[in-house]
Amino acid sequence: MDAFAALADPVRRSLLRSIRSGTARVVDLAADHPISRPAVSKHLRLLSEAGLVTASAHGRERHYSLAPGGLSPVAELLVELSEPTGAWRLGSGALGALDTEVRRTSRDRRTSERQSITPHEHEETA
Repeated sequence: MDAFAALADPVRRSLLRSIRSGTARVVDLAADHPISRPAVSKHLRLLSEAGLVTASAHGRERHYSLAPGGLSPVAELLVELSEPTGAWRLGSGALGALDTEVRRTSRDRRTSERQSITPHEHEETA
């Protein structure tokens, strides 16, 4: 399972939020979620397979923490999608040029409308 598939599940996202501040035991994570301990363990196993968490054994308990760099593929995609590229990139003067063109078109339209009114129509509108 990759990071994207792992993050698709709201329970797994919630588990990641729970362990972002430090190491957590399965029993503590299960207490914070409305699902069984075996279900939490299964979600943690999937998160581990996706490279998002690491587990360390402390006696009979397993402690989970965020894996360094586990979210890198997700972060890289978000950066890639948020940076304007190609046709979406606007130069510094593009919006100013657009504003000028809109104003010119509006002015030309008003001038054209005024010129198209005949003297007889002008008297009726006055």
